[in-house]
Amino acid sequence: MATLALQQIDRSKTNHAPMVDPDVALAATGDRGAFEKVYRAHAGRVFAICVRMAGSRQVAEELTQDVFVRAWQKLGQFRGEASFSTWLHRLAVNVVLNARKQDGRRSGRHEEMDEESHSLAAPGLSVPGDRLDLEAAIAKLPPGARRVFVLHDVEGFTHEEIAGMSGVTTGATKSQLHRARMLLREALNR
Repeated sequence: MATLALQQIDRSKTNHAPMVDPDVALAATGDRGAFEKVYRAHAGRVFAICVRMAGSRQVAEELTQDVFVRAWQKLGQFRGEASFSTWLHRLAVNVVLNARKQDGRRSGRHEEMDEESHSLAAPGLSVPGDRLDLEAAIAKLPPGARRVFVLHDVEGFTHEEIAGMSGVTTGATKSQLHRARMLLREALNR
């Protein structure tokens, strides 16, 4: 792990890659205190990604913990070629997608095609003062449409990247994004 710290020094001189956060470099050596600082610095953003993709705060709390367990296990693989937050973000997206596969919520490559039976009403979701905001509308989207919308419009992934992560075609991701936008427009115009 000392190589990570040396790479940080070398890169700071050449400006070819982002500097590695000192807490990340220490955490990569096994320093639990440094990892705790990394956790506190990034937990909010990871939770936001998880709740948007999962559509449930309770599930998102569990997924956030899974992301940081996986981050601790894989921190030695972080090479500092991209920023740590980018690496952690990608890890979070992968954890959420893998959890969906393992939970059996994903019935096939084209689960989205059968989502016509899902309604926009999410049980147990209440919006204060009968005001429908964007977060609530996103949470009410069918799972496939919500996932593509969050990954593309919120997190900035390309259709090709989303297709690769989800195991579907780019055409399917484009279709789901269009569907998500139409459902959101419809929900927000009510």
